[in-house]
Amino acid sequence: MTNSLSKNILLVEDDPNLGLVLQEFLKMEGFSITLERDGEKGYEAFVNSQFDLCLFDCMMPKMDGFSLAKKIRKFNQEVPIIFLTAKSLKEDKLKGFDLGGDDYITKPFDEDELVRRINAVLKRASNVEDEKEMLFTIGEFVYDHANLTLNYKENISRITQKEGDVLYLLLQNKNNVLRREEILVKVWGENDYFMGRSLDVFITKLRKHLKQDEKIKIENVHGVGFILSENN
Repeated sequence: MTNSLSKNILLVEDDPNLGLVLQEFLKMEGFSITLERDGEKGYEAFVNSQFDLCLFDCMMPKMDGFSLAKKIRKFNQEVPIIFLTAKSLKEDKLKGFDLGGDDYITKPFDEDELVRRINAVLKRASNVEDEKEMLFTIGEFVYDHANLTLNYKENISRITQKEGDVLYLLLQNKNNVLRREEILVKVWGENDYFMGRSLDVFITKLRKHLKQDEKIKIENVHGVGFILSENN
């Protein structure tokens, strides 16, 4: 069994036999599968649930896989899509990739190969998401948490790990109150008076780092925590 537990897949396949076989096989591999028989039902399922990956047969009644992918890409650019098709035409493959598909597999295919392709696409998507979560833009600043750098226009400055960890939490909760105790537990590992004094020092340091952009503020909510905000 793969390490695929909790990954939700939308499978849209009009061949009832192949659909059931794939559904059962992928369930055995640890995936959670929603199976639909045509593009319209597939689209309805997609907008009403959350999926980590989509498997679309290209040739289906009511709405084919390409049309379904195009419709989904209008409001979701991130979810990975793998096309299943009985054709091996270069034009179909190019069309699938042009519509934002992540992979393409031709029937008949080996089920183990399909699982490997699914896991490879999920891994790539996960890596992209991890990278995105490490980069933040606020005002004129870009903060790279992986490298602890603050970029202001063409100037790059490096901050300390503790400063970076506090800023990371503030950015994740931008425009919302971030409670003092949450910062202390996540950054220092405990919530006590002396750690709280250290936090105040780091907040002051972050304000100095960000002062070049007057639109950015770290406000103190007395007795509660802090808010990082950006005024337009």
